[in-house]
Amino acid sequence: MRGQIIEYYTYDDYKEWEGRWELIGGVAYAMAPSPVFNHQAIAYEISRILGNELNECNCYVLGEEDYVVDDYTVVRPDVVVVCQKFEINITMPPKLIVEVVSPNRAKRDEIDKFQIYEKEGVGYYILVYPEQKMVKAYKNIDGVYRKILSDDMRYEFEIQGCKAKIDFKKVFDRFF
Repeated sequence: MRGQIIEYYTYDDYKEWEGRWELIGGVAYAMAPSPVFNHQAIAYEISRILGNELNECNCYVLGEEDYVVDDYTVVRPDVVVVCQKFEINITMPPKLIVEVVSPNRAKRDEIDKFQIYEKEGVGYYILVYPEQKMVKAYKNIDGVYRKILSDDMRYEFEIQGCKAKIDFKKVFDRFF
């Protein structure tokens, strides 16, 4: 068997595609047609909580919005917090990103996106595992993600001088 040929794409190619895609390092990844109920419900609940917590902070909580990292990388986080307005896509590192991890996308969220978000300076990265009722939260300190520990699944995030709290146990209890 000969070496596999991989096609590389750019953001200009990405803009022409139909359906749900992500582009990481020029490689196209098809996303599932539509997230399952628990995935979508948990992402929405986290968005709702963050929106309420950050209401006075001049920040915006969005879901499934394209984050254009560069010409070869475009990701679509489940939940994103930005504190600046934009016209088309997010191009500056968000303050916080949440990915609700699906078993078939775990590697992409845990390794590929982790490295991208860390390098780009995304303030917080939260991985939510609905099936395991587990959360991994990281804070970017001097360009390196440091794990935030919590014994009771309550996490607090500081964004532009505002504090946002999420009790993930309550989020999971609502849907499971």
